[in-house]
Amino acid sequence: MAVTKKELSDHLADHLGLTRRESQGLVETFFATIRETLATGEEVKLSGFGKFTLREKKPRPGRNPRTLVPTEIAARRVVSFRASNRLRQPGNPGGESPGP
Repeated sequence: MAVTKKELSDHLADHLGLTRRESQGLVETFFATIRETLATGEEVKLSGFGKFTLREKKPRPGRNPRTLVPTEIAARRVVSFRASNRLRQPGNPGGESPGP
């Protein structure tokens, strides 16, 4: 299940008594802060939720799926998210069951 910025904003407005504009600004500022922090090379850890980190991906061979022409996929940085143990516990919506 995906949660959109609008849904987050609406939830804040409904539960905290903020106006729609205030809650939208709060959500945008939150994500802008995460982006800026990651851009400096630092990780973002939200206690009880998870950790956002940047990973460097090496260039690799690929293929255009439409034309099947081989091409090289350029090196890039990608954001990676690792959920906290609390978030992954069974009983949480979307939580995974621990293996045997």
